[in-house]
Amino acid sequence: MTRMTPKHLGQHSALPATPEEAVLDYVPNPRAGTDYLVRFAAPEFTSLCPITGAPDFAHLVIDYVPGETIVESKSLKLFLGAFRNHGAFHEDCTVGIGQRLFAEMKPKWLRIGGYWYPRGGIPIDVFWQSGAPPEGVWVPTQDVPGYRGRG
Repeated sequence: MTRMTPKHLGQHSALPATPEEAVLDYVPNPRAGTDYLVRFAAPEFTSLCPITGAPDFAHLVIDYVPGETIVESKSLKLFLGAFRNHGAFHEDCTVGIGQRLFAEMKPKWLRIGGYWYPRGGIPIDVFWQSGAPPEGVWVPTQDVPGYRGRG
């Protein structure tokens, strides 16, 4: 069942050791019955390459249309931070984050864009969404420029 009393908000919370150990908090949607879009941007997301252990960096953009609950932002920050010592490919991180949020929060719609900085000279962008957005909801573009190099 969905937790309605946040574990992290207003409390001291340590960074979880792994994404699996992270507890995401969900609270009642304050505008239930109204379709609207929520966006979280994490421009400094990090994880580790599962082969070399080298750090990988991404700009994540998470958009969702809430159902009965919304994700509490501090718990989301701790969840995303738990990837800092987690080895996984870009595709696994991006899609896994989207699928976990969708499975637990049960929004009407969710999409995630993972805009990864180059590894081996090739930037990798990964996208996942739960389906078509609800009719009539304004879904802005994510407007994260593709990697253009330095200079």
